[in-house]
Amino acid sequence: MNREDAYYFNELKKAITASFLRHHSAPDSINNWKGEDIVLFQEDLFDKVKAKVSEKWFYTYFKNETQKLPRIDMLNLLAQYIEFENWRAFKDSVSVATEKRRFKKRYLFIGFPILVFALMYWVLVKENEFHFCFVDEVKNQSITEIVLDIKVLQNNESPLYFKADSSGCFSYKTKADFVKFVVQSPYHKTDTITRFIDSNTNKTVKLSTDDYALMLHYYSNGKVNDWKKHKAQLEGLIANDAQIYQLFDSSVGVQVFTKEEFIRLLTIPTQNLKHVEILDKSMKNEQIVKLKFIVK
Repeated sequence: MNREDAYYFNELKKAITASFLRHHSAPDSINNWKGEDIVLFQEDLFDKVKAKVSEKWFYTYFKNETQKLPRIDMLNLLAQYIEFENWRAFKDSVSVATEKRRFKKRYLFIGFPILVFALMYWVLVKENEFHFCFVDEVKNQSITEIVLDIKVLQNNESPLYFKADSSGCFSYKTKADFVKFVVQSPYHKTDTITRFIDSNTNKTVKLSTDDYALMLHYYSNGKVNDWKKHKAQLEGLIANDAQIYQLFDSSVGVQVFTKEEFIRLLTIPTQNLKHVEILDKSMKNEQIVKLKFIVK
């Protein structure tokens, strides 16, 4: 048996072993099969291709190092056992697979320096780009008419200052894999945002309205009608049968508010309004139907 035939026949034995082990328990190498393992293989071979081999044949060609190939008709049946049309089809398949492995090795040998260079470029030069758009938490609308100041915090360095653009968005490039920034607005509560590049799919940042500051702005600038409009917007945003709950830090109790009571809480100029924090809300048909808040 020449070297090429020996290679293909050894691949055939490996494929036969793998096929047999999918449904039977036996040693991983066909060279170690004996007794019951051989009997089970003989039965399996007959069930699949109606072929029989003797124990002597098994020892001659599978257990021992043989100097010649089995007959071509037997090779065809063994190939059919592993679901190939014949011996030639099996060899063609092995040849293709072998060539692919050789190609991968050549590609790896050639491509490894390129990969190293690309990795160095990525580490030393490439920057991560973050993009955020800011939305009013209550109105669920982009904040475009109010100036948003953004302070990017850097480790061991002075912060960087930016402003959101006319669409209420902000972009930032950095070699770091995360960004941490503080966003401020005259009429929204200050918030600190931390976002990692691998979780940068959620690009929307919701800001809570500082209604107290907004109301003072309306009244101090004689824009009572604007405040009335703001109040009307609140009334439109909250469903008439909305479930509104106030939670308390110091107890497990809750207080239930009607829509009117909650809007009155947000529109009467008291110091408490400064400390209203929305904990959770549910929307339906673009209206708030359930809301939880706390006064800190």
